[in-house]
Amino acid sequence: MIKDGDRVLLIGKKCKYYVRAGEGNFSTDKGMLDLSALTGSSSGDTIATHLGDEFNILIPRPTDFFSYARRSGAPMLPKDIGMVIAYTGMNNRDIVLDAGTGSGIAAIYFGGVASQVVTYEQREEFARLCEKNIREAKLDNVTVIAGDVLEATGEYEVVHLDLHITEEHVRKAWSLLRFGGYLATYTPFLEQTFVVMDTASEIFTDVVCHELIERELTRTPRGTRPSTRVCHSGYITIARKGAPLSKN
Repeated sequence: MIKDGDRVLLIGKKCKYYVRAGEGNFSTDKGMLDLSALTGSSSGDTIATHLGDEFNILIPRPTDFFSYARRSGAPMLPKDIGMVIAYTGMNNRDIVLDAGTGSGIAAIYFGGVASQVVTYEQREEFARLCEKNIREAKLDNVTVIAGDVLEATGEYEVVHLDLHITEEHVRKAWSLLRFGGYLATYTPFLEQTFVVMDTASEIFTDVVCHELIERELTRTPRGTRPSTRVCHSGYITIARKGAPLSKN
């Protein structure tokens, strides 16, 4: 059930609106919507404008926060976040460390999968924005820390880095991971990717880098073909912390 202050997605015939339930009105080209009428409703209900045009009510999912939540910069794309989840085997028993929070989009996705997420963001204003987005996503298992991940403590099953990564970051990740856990890094440029791969290969096992490519299909009356938009977004490197070698 939707409460006062909750984010809501309204779906019309040819439009979508990301609003907040509570007092006030929201103006659309189909008429005025009474936002207080959203309180107490559920996903799948409808709300009508004063002119009688109806909108379907949906409770936002992580994909909607990617599309509509306030951003501090360019977040990772859903397909890239999915690669991290898939190749680390992230699950509901995992404690995940995320660094380079930004708007918190990746942390929101991780929070829907993992048992607990701790996300670091050095820039105070970005950390505050992330906290707001996390609250609106209604995730009580995600903790935002305004600080340097190099000062992080604890043990984690997955460490995810989306920042300007140095050798020190890779070695720090190794020290924070439990044996069998995974480091996942997102890097936009090859030079930074090589820093990750070269450093990780010295201390991790199973170091694999994936180029992130996606192409949508465009379908028209003339025919169907891949979209001509740029399909490359960056690189994901996955490295596993192997078990300690026997002394015998």
